[in-house]
Amino acid sequence: MNGNKKLVIYGAMWCPDTLRALEFYSKNSIEFEFKSIDENLENTKFVEELNKGLRIIPTIILPNGSTLTEPATSELEKSLKLFK
Repeated sequence: MNGNKKLVIYGAMWCPDTLRALEFYSKNSIEFEFKSIDENLENTKFVEELNKGLRIIPTIILPNGSTLTEPATSELEKSLKLFK
């Protein structure tokens, strides 16, 4: 990964959309930090704060500080430009 660029994925291992995002970034050799909303209440609260009280996953924090919430594969593909 280049410089300070950091990708953080908030989600749960039972969520198909979270698993799709994890697999997508792994297949594209993008390093990320996974934060489970099931294993840490602070992670759950953070997701709810970002999503106006809703627990929507995956919630992804991109290296530029922008977020993706329950993104389609096309949105994940667009995010790859941040890692070049």
